[in-house]
Amino acid sequence: QVRLVESGGGLVQPGGSLRLSCAASRSISTIYAMGWYRRAPGNQRELVAAITSSSLRNYADSVKGRFTISRDNAKNTVYLQMNSLKPEDTAVYYCIADYNGLRYWGQGTQVTVSS
Repeated sequence: QVRLVESGGGLVQPGGSLRLSCAASRSISTIYAMGWYRRAPGNQRELVAAITSSSLRNYADSVKGRFTISRDNAKNTVYLQMNSLKPEDTAVYYCIADYNGLRYWGQGTQVTVSS
């Protein structure tokens, strides 16, 4: 089992930056892949970014060049650096971990981009 705790969400103006953190309850070097999904009001959930245990990365087209996913194995934490934020990035962001054939979800953190 993997427990995930997100932090770092909040209110930011358009063009601003935020960094989300996802702390895992076990060594992330044993986790095949971790990533971030988001769900905006009225929209379907979408994959934002993912990173494998070998540090292969994947991004949604809408965030390429603006968001960066990274991992710190020593801290068992995955990060999502979000730059040049837009109002359409407003959503609840969820951390996920794929471990032993199961997907685990965090509780979510709200990101609001507004002036």
